[in-house]
Amino acid sequence: MCRGTDLAEAWTAFAALLLLLVAVPVAGVLVGGAVQDALQRSVRAQHQSRHLVTATVVRMPDPSPPAADPETPVGGEPRHRVLAHWTAPDGTERSGPVPTRLEDPRPGDRFRTWTDRHGTTVARPLDTATATTHAVLAGVGAALVTAALVEGFRRLAVWCMVRRRYARWDRAWESAGPDWGRTGAGS
Repeated sequence: MCRGTDLAEAWTAFAALLLLLVAVPVAGVLVGGAVQDALQRSVRAQHQSRHLVTATVVRMPDPSPPAADPETPVGGEPRHRVLAHWTAPDGTERSGPVPTRLEDPRPGDRFRTWTDRHGTTVARPLDTATATTHAVLAGVGAALVTAALVEGFRRLAVWCMVRRRYARWDRAWESAGPDWGRTGAGS
């Protein structure tokens, strides 16, 4: 015996399966591709606007409480802040506190640092591999969200169908009356 609601549940499950097989990969590819394009444009812009210059350590800065540096890698090489001197890409002489990866910085040591075109120190530009990794993660995230939405809508539809089925059963029991099936009860 096959009820109409059983058939509707089966078709809902089939439609959800088709959506999972088609919409999830499409969403992942579209979002990943869009993020990849945007990040690669950002990579190109950063590489055009940031310049690697050579700086010379002038001296260690006066001791002060360490500030949280968002550019400090967790578990990476130690970074020291030094007072350094460098020539900006526009030819002006600049100096100031800069982070360095030198093990034991001493006056006169030379190191490379990133600046903008005016000579202000900036973070290292985003590299292509990191941008691609972020794009892949965005695509996977979009695919997972799409899958969760499809499954959520499927469950909601089945829940509504089950509620309607139970309501019909309640009405059927009500119309049968409290004495159904008793002999001589007039039913």
